[in-house]
Order: sequence, then C-alpha cells, then structure tokens
Amino acid sequence: MPTIAYQLYCSRNFPPIDDTLSMLAQAGYKAVEGYGGLYGDLDALKAGLDRNGLSMPSGHFALDMVEGDPTRTLEVARTLGIQKVFVPWISPEQRGTDLDSWRAFAQRVASALAPIRDAGHIVGWHNHDWDLADLGGTTPMDLLAEAGLNLELDLGWVKRAGLDPVQTLRRFQGKVAAVHVKDIAPQGEATEEDGWADVGHGIQDWATIMDELEAQGIDHFVIEHDNPSDHARFARRSLESVQAW
Repeated sequence: MPTIAYQLYCSRNFPPIDDTLSMLAQAGYKAVEGYGGLYGDLDALKAGLDRNGLSMPSGHFALDMVEGDPTRTLEVARTLGIQKVFVPWISPEQRGTDLDSWRAFAQRVASALAPIRDAGHIVGWHNHDWDLADLGGTTPMDLLAEAGLNLELDLGWVKRAGLDPVQTLRRFQGKVAAVHVKDIAPQGEATEEDGWADVGHGIQDWATIMDELEAQGIDHFVIEHDNPSDHARFARRSLESVQAW
C-alpha cells in the first residue's frame, strides 16, 4: 500500500497543530510530513500524532540544523519516527551561481547529511523551481543527485519550472524517494492561493504521472499546497483525489 501523507507546512497559518492533526485524522489521513517549525516540543508533537493515529515517515530539516546540530536532527527523527530526512530550501544568498559553485554546494549538503544517512535514515533534497535551472546541460538537482543524495521530487515546482513531470521523473529514475503531489490552477485562477490548486482540481496530468510513479515503484506521496485559504477543504478534496487514483 502506498503512503499518502500531508505536509504540515500547508497548515502553518491555521494553528494550533493539535487541531490540524485532529482534522487530518478525521479526513482519513494516516501519515504526515513534518517541518522545522514543529520540532520545538517533541513530546507534545509525538503525543498529538499518537492520539490521532498518525505517523511521520518523513520530515523537512533546514540545512543549518542538519549541518550544525546532527545530534539534534537525529533526536527529532528518532522521537517522531522519521525515516526520510529531506533538506527543503536555502536562502538565495546560499545558492550557487554557476556550475562549480552549485557542485560545491551539492557536496556540502551531502556531507552535512552523511551522519544522518550513516545512522540508517534515507536522506535527500526537496526541490523548488530554482534548483531545476539549466546550467548548460545539467541542473543543480542533477548535481545533488550525483553527490549521492536521494530526491523528494515536488511535481508542482517541476511544472512551475516549465518541465514535464513525467520526463523529470524519468530523468531522476532510481533517485526519487518520495514525491510531493501538488497541483496548479489554470492561468489566472486561484490568485489568492498563489495559483496553486487542490490536488486533482488543477492542470496536472495525474493519470500519466501516476502511471510513471507506478512503473518506477514510487509509493510515498506527500500532498501539499503552499498557501491554501482553507486547509480542511484542501486536505479533504486532495486526499479524495489521490485515493481515487
């Protein structure tokens, strides 16, 4: 059975977290994905997950945390049951500017995640659109994959980058440990939600994408919307779509 999780970052504007976890459980979710802003009170978060019958098989961790405090990173992962540790984002001033600087950055991320990988966790990188920019036949994502990292491929940002999700999945075949299932509204719609859509209600060709995911044996799906105006609506409708597939 595939893992269908909800990225809790979607609900950052709808506190408290306990209400979000209850809402997700009632909607039918069994798994969630964490992010750095939630890792302050681990005992309370773990209790909330347990109370609502939710697991957290993956989580996002800032590079500063992974690099500066791997012991704390491992504590968070072990306490919450996180098996897959993904670095999701870096500020613009930290990003590479050319092939050599991006290659050096990829090695930096791989080195930072090495202690986490050595402790038995799957480690990798979560993309946006800027890390799919062409560097002359390659991209920062290619360099991160070449550095030995797994990928959590965000299919919404792939589409926003002007790339085909299926071709991108094939490009990184064998490296994709999970995917973010994210949809895009038709041009000019959902502007109050930054142009994102509930999964299955946008322009993504999910039938073709799901065929490729199945062919590659990718079975960890994380439902996400970067700015839903109603997170309960988004969670419910998106889960219904993914379950129907």
